[in-house]
Amino acid sequence: MSDSPLIPPKAVRVLVVDNDRDLARAMTESLERVGFDCTTATSGTEGSQLIQQNSYEIIVTDLVMNDLDGMQILKLAKGTLEDCEVIMVTGHATVPLAVDAMREGAFNFLEKPVTPKRLQAVAVKAAEAVKLRRQNEELQSRLDEKFGFENLIYASDSMQRVVDRLKRIAPSDAGVLITGETGTGKEVIAQAIHQNSPRKKKPFVAINAAVTEHLVESELFGHVKGAFTDAISDRPGKFEYADGGTLFLDEVGDMPMSTQIKLLRVLEEREVTRVGDNKPIKVNVRVLAATNKDLQKEVAAGRFREDLYYRLKVVSVHLDPLSKRREDILPLADHFRKLAARKNNKQVKGFTVELRKWLLDFSWKGNVRQLRNVVESLVVMDLDGVLGLDDLSPELLEESPPPEGSFPPVSPSASFPGSAAAEAAELTTGDSEGGFRAAGGSSIPADLRGKTMAEIERWAIEQTLALTNGNREATAKLLDISERNLYRKLKEYQLRR
Repeated sequence: MSDSPLIPPKAVRVLVVDNDRDLARAMTESLERVGFDCTTATSGTEGSQLIQQNSYEIIVTDLVMNDLDGMQILKLAKGTLEDCEVIMVTGHATVPLAVDAMREGAFNFLEKPVTPKRLQAVAVKAAEAVKLRRQNEELQSRLDEKFGFENLIYASDSMQRVVDRLKRIAPSDAGVLITGETGTGKEVIAQAIHQNSPRKKKPFVAINAAVTEHLVESELFGHVKGAFTDAISDRPGKFEYADGGTLFLDEVGDMPMSTQIKLLRVLEEREVTRVGDNKPIKVNVRVLAATNKDLQKEVAAGRFREDLYYRLKVVSVHLDPLSKRREDILPLADHFRKLAARKNNKQVKGFTVELRKWLLDFSWKGNVRQLRNVVESLVVMDLDGVLGLDDLSPELLEESPPPEGSFPPVSPSASFPGSAAAEAAELTTGDSEGGFRAAGGSSIPADLRGKTMAEIERWAIEQTLALTNGNREATAKLLDISERNLYRKLKEYQLRR
C-alpha cells in the first residue's frame, strides 16, 4: 500500500488507545499518513473519557491495559457510538480472546507486532464498512420516500415478488383481492397500496365484513334516523367516509349473501343508499378486499356470489404464511422488538442465538400477528436487556417440534452472541476434550486455537451457511452483516453454496 490518501483527509475520525506511548504514537502516525484524523489516548481511562465526549468512526485499542482494558473500551464504544468500528490490538492473541472480542462486535483483531501497512489496510476496510453502512441507510431512506412501503418488513423472495406486484398495482384504480391466512398482514398490504396510490391524501377506511347483516349494512351504507330501533339520527356509512379514498373490506368471504348483492350494486353504480332511505348518494371509492378463504370454493358451494368475486378480483395479491417465508421471521422480529421496546419504555438490545433459532423453527400458525405478540411478550418479560429463551412463556417452549422443511435444529447449549462473522463461531460449544462440537452435531475442526482470524471467519460463515441451508439472506441476518458484505466474503474465501 502506498502512503497516498485512500480516503479524504479528516473524513474519518480515529481514536487510538494504548498505554504504551511509543506504540500509540507509531500507530497514530501510521494512520495519519493515509489521511485519518487521529486522536491518541495513552490509557484506558483517558480513552473512555474521549469516547463519552466525542464521536469516532474507528477506535484502535490495545486489549490488555493496566486500568481499563480493551474489552471495556469495546463495550463502551458499542454502547455509546452509533457508527463505530473497533480494531483490537494485542500481543496476547488466543482463540478465546478473539471470539470474545468478535462477540462484542470488534471489526478485526490484530496481533503484535502490527506493521504500518497491515494497520492501514484494516483501518481503511473499517472506514469502508462505516461508509457503506451509512450509504445503505441513506439509500434505504430514499427508497422508503420514493416507494412508501415503509411498513413492509421482509427478506424473502416471496415478499419481494409481492412488493414488485404492489408497485404495479398501487398507481391504478383497480379493485384488489388480497388473500392469505389470518395474521399474514393483509391490512398492511392494503394500506401500502393506498399510500402509494393517487388517493393517498384521501381517507383509508377499514371495515370487518364478518358481522351480522344488519350491522354490516349500516356500517357500509349508513342509515337515516328511524331506520331501526337504535337509529336515533342520520349516520353516513363507510363508503361515504371513504369518498375519494380507499375502502378496505376485511374478511369479505364471510359477508352475508344479501349484503353481497347490495355491495355489487354499489360497485357497479358507484352510489350508495342509506338504510331506511331511497335517495342514492354518489361515491368515488377504490375497494380493496381481503379474505382467508378460497373464494372460488365458496362460489362453487353457493356461499359467495360469482359476479361479486370477479368484480372484487380485478387483480389479486396472495400472501404466503410465515412458515413458508422463514427468511422474514428475523427481520420482522427485530422490527417488532424495537416497537415493543419503545412502547414499553425498555432497553432491549437484541436476541440470543438460541432464541433466534427457536424463532426460525417455530410453526407460527398465527403468522405475523402471532410473531408480533410473542415478541412483545418477550420484551415485557425481559430482565437483562437481551431477549432469550428464558423470556418465553412455558406453553410456547412446550409446543410441538417445527414442521418439516424448517431450519435445522440447534443444540440447546449453543450460544450465538450477535455481531459480525465470528459471532457464528459461537454456534459451537466447548466439549470435555477441549475441542468443539458444532450446533446440531456437524463435524468441525477439532482445534481452532492458533488459526488466523481469516480462517476463523471463513469457518464461521461456512457453518452459518450450513445452518440456514445456504440461504444467504438468513445467513447475513444471523451474522449481523449486510448481504453485500457477505457476498464479498463468500467470494474472498471461495465459498459457494
